[in-house]
Amino acid sequence: MFDFLFSQYKNASTIQIVLELIAFIFGIVSVWLAKNEHIGVYPSGLIATIITTYLLFLAGYLGDMLLNGYFSIMSIYGWYNWTRKENNSANLPVSRTTNSEKITGIVLFILTIFVVFGVYNYFDYKIKTDNYFDILASGIFFTGMWFMAKKKIENWTLWIIGDLIVVPLYVYRGLGMLALQYLVFTIIAVFGYTEWKKTLNKSRQ
Repeated sequence: MFDFLFSQYKNASTIQIVLELIAFIFGIVSVWLAKNEHIGVYPSGLIATIITTYLLFLAGYLGDMLLNGYFSIMSIYGWYNWTRKENNSANLPVSRTTNSEKITGIVLFILTIFVVFGVYNYFDYKIKTDNYFDILASGIFFTGMWFMAKKKIENWTLWIIGDLIVVPLYVYRGLGMLALQYLVFTIIAVFGYTEWKKTLNKSRQ
């Protein structure tokens, strides 16, 4: 188990190891804060995603790199959306997606898959079998991040599905720490869905 988690760091530089550790910690903190509807989800998430984007660029995983770059952008939008007030109303409440938002989510999912696939082709990157799962997860996570910025409870469902895809993907790639991180994400996402559902039920009462 120790070799599986840390074997990929044998030839890694000290700065790379430190950066990945920071991203690991802040990534988990971010998801935990999201579970509790805490605005700190976004600044902590920004730290994790910016570092991860850089590390994935170095590793050559274009789909994952684009995904985390998008997370960085959506973190800024989500930060704004969660804190803005209209007509002195309370901050953005937890809610379910409307039919139009579901359609937008589906369009975003499909568009993301085509964009990521196009990027791989543009850079003449050979698409292997595992990259198709990477592309699929990108579409799911892109949509999930948008739903989270809108405080839609369905974001947790998408996170769970996406996490269940990438955990075995990272195991296959030998990226033990990333697999462990996303396994933790999955567990927190289950609790996140439960907590948000309680909040949603209270607001309806």
